[in-house]
Amino acid sequence: MTARAVTLPGAPLPPPDEAMVRRSSGEQAALYIRRLIFEGQLRQGDRVPQDEIARALGVSRIPVREALLSLEREGWVTIRPHRGAFIGALDETSVRDHYTLYGLVFGFAARRATERRTPELVTRLTELCEALGGVDDPAAVARLNREFDRVILETAGSPRLRAVLRAMVGIVPGNFFALVPGAIEAVREGARAILRAVRDGDPAGAARAYARMLQRQGDLVAELFTARGLFAAPAQPC
Repeated sequence: MTARAVTLPGAPLPPPDEAMVRRSSGEQAALYIRRLIFEGQLRQGDRVPQDEIARALGVSRIPVREALLSLEREGWVTIRPHRGAFIGALDETSVRDHYTLYGLVFGFAARRATERRTPELVTRLTELCEALGGVDDPAAVARLNREFDRVILETAGSPRLRAVLRAMVGIVPGNFFALVPGAIEAVREGARAILRAVRDGDPAGAARAYARMLQRQGDLVAELFTARGLFAAPAQPC
């Protein structure tokens, strides 16, 4: 397959957003390339325009190359020696598996947190669920969701869990709740289900509720990617 040229003369790449600026140069570049794929500016088979990306981010090519190595491990790109990096085919199963794995990790944390629950934990989770039910701003929802996850992880008390989560990278390049239709209601319902299990002292139920919430998020992302035409077309039988 011939690679589509992505030189974009007279049409510079978009500037990085605020979330990118707060990251390291390599993380900026990786998130930025995911954004270009998500927005359809880079598609399967395209050569990644490394110089243009470096200029758009105001960095050298070194962080861009670091980003490409990371993206290759994640399956976003394929690096061909002496030819460059090319956008790979996104796979729906991989996207769904990503959120299933998140659900298993957070489910384990919820199980531990429920086993160690205190009245203070139940009170704090109740406050967060009530706050989630009262806001529609995606940025506010994202902050509350992060705090809900943080409280669960902190109560679980497992440094290994945090190490595992640091190794997992988000698929949606930006505010999940702004970009994914239905995500706000999914996290509201999921948080309420997790709270009920924690309050009832049901560790297995808390783990299942977290897993269901993350699986639902994976379904929404898969639907969004399908609508955007980001998944590779299935191979036709010979």
